[in-house]
Amino acid sequence: MLARLLRPATAVAALAFLGAAQAQMEAPDALVKNVTLEVVAIIQKDIKDGDRRKIIALIEDKVLPHFNFNAMTASAVGRNWDKASPEQRSRLTDEFRTLVVRTYASSLAAYSGQKFDFRPLRAKPTDTDVTVNVRVLQSGAQPVQIDYDMEKRANGWKVWDVRVAGISLVVNYRTEFDNLVREGGVDGLIKALQAKNKSLERPGAAAPAPGVKK
Repeated sequence: MLARLLRPATAVAALAFLGAAQAQMEAPDALVKNVTLEVVAIIQKDIKDGDRRKIIALIEDKVLPHFNFNAMTASAVGRNWDKASPEQRSRLTDEFRTLVVRTYASSLAAYSGQKFDFRPLRAKPTDTDVTVNVRVLQSGAQPVQIDYDMEKRANGWKVWDVRVAGISLVVNYRTEFDNLVREGGVDGLIKALQAKNKSLERPGAAAPAPGVKK
């Protein structure tokens, strides 16, 4: 279900807003709006051919520094995180980061001008955990709501989960990761992630449903 919701514009909103480095810490809703529009403009102007390599480079430059992938990976791995050694945790985080980037790169490459409705932030100025809401407006279809769960850190606002139409990215992976650990241990999960990421390297690889098994 999550894969059906993650159409090109939804993927843009789900990832793109987190990017540009800020001289001063912006309010989270302002950051969402400003960087989403910046990344969309880059896609429309400079990546018209849908080049996945360029899209991946854009995500890595504008997005990854503003995700808390350590927290996201730990939450996705769940109870099995405590079983992992420091080296295994590092490898899991690296592979999960790669999986997220490659999964959404194809969707971003197919972006075709959908609009975004940036909702007012409902939070106090002193809050350090907030949810930022954006609706993706699609012609002939119902808007898709995206919720960004964000935490204020010393180096800026960081996302620790993304929910599309109420479906959590982190929770969506947790059950599958748990099954893979049960079958092959933590190393089995790492190998499964590596295999999935390798399959997504192929030219023309389509954006799959979030998940690991082929």
